[in-house]
Amino acid sequence: QVQLEESGGELVQPGGSLRLSCAASGSFVAIHTMAWYRQAPGNRREFVARISSDGIAEYGDSVKGRFTISRDNARNTMYLQMSSLNPADTAVYYCFANVLVGSGPWSTAWGQGTQVTVSS
Repeated sequence: QVQLEESGGELVQPGGSLRLSCAASGSFVAIHTMAWYRQAPGNRREFVARISSDGIAEYGDSVKGRFTISRDNARNTMYLQMSSLNPADTAVYYCFANVLVGSGPWSTAWGQGTQVTVSS
């Protein structure tokens, strides 16, 4: 089993910055892709960014140029550096991972989410 725990969400003013973290723990062999999704009230869950195990990153159109995803494979931790935040970024941010538990197959895991609120 694998657990994903997000942290770093808080209230921030428009134009501000914030860094989210997602730490994976538990019994697993490997983690492949890790990703961030977000969900605002009344909206569907939205893709934010993903990063492969070798560091290749992709971003959703709404965050390109403002957010940077990274990971520390030695610490099984992923980060999301967010800048130039605006109220439209307000949402619960969820961590996602493709994980290999035991001999397989690959499975998926989700964190519980961390709230980011952008408001003056």
